[in-house]
Amino acid sequence: MKFLIDVNVGKSIETLLIEKGFDILPIRNINPRMSDSDILNLAVEQGRIVITQDKDFGELVYNSGMQHAGVLLLRMEGESRDNKIKIMHEIITKHLNLLENHFCVYKDKSLRVRE
Repeated sequence: MKFLIDVNVGKSIETLLIEKGFDILPIRNINPRMSDSDILNLAVEQGRIVITQDKDFGELVYNSGMQHAGVLLLRMEGESRDNKIKIMHEIITKHLNLLENHFCVYKDKSLRVRE
């Protein structure tokens, strides 16, 4: 599984995914100022799931109808670095099969999945 990591996600989650053997591409390594629509287009082109903390992706997918290969929106405001790593580990351990081609939102200790 391949991921495109938005700049607001943080290096600790990038490191976790690399350690678990995932193919990741951090936006910070391409263009930290890349627009959200360009991020979605790149993700579709490369078959990558976007991991972000930016709620604007919901607007692009649901209101603008943009295609995606999967979006994981992490709503983890106020969580410590260690808790963020723990949450991401739980998501990839228990829910990995739900991420591809779905819009998923993690919030308040649960993962909601929409097509």
